Amino acid sequence: MLDTNVFVGAGFNPRSASARLIAAAREGGLILVWAEQTRAETRRILEKIPPLDWPAAAPLFTEAGRFDGPLDLAAMQAVPDPEDRKFAALSAAADVPVVSSDSDLLDVRGVIGAVVLTPGEAAKKAGL
Repeated sequence: MLDTNVFVGAGFNPRSASARLIAAAREGGLILVWAEQTRAETRRILEKIPPLDWPAAAPLFTEAGRFDGPLDLAAMQAVPDPEDRKFAALSAAADVPVVSSDSDLLDVRGVIGAVVLTPGEAAKKAGL
């Protein structure tokens, strides 16, 4: 699953690991796991930054990747930014890594019940 900052990074650096991950999702090589809360945040942020494009990102949020189960935000209190807890909770609930450049998530690796990867780590793991 991709934190919003991966979309932002891809939008500003088309040669980045973030951009390679987005391209792989767009081409069907990766399925983006998402919950309504994470999709809504990504949309809100992309719509606030003029060079970025929500309509281009929206098709990546497919039904195949939708997670409708409960997210235990209370279990993610170690994540300093409350806005980031939904990404960690989704990662733990869906048992998929969260890909992020955010130090609030990266700094609690091994502390929370979610795997957190940088875009570079995720791209390497995916062979991109």
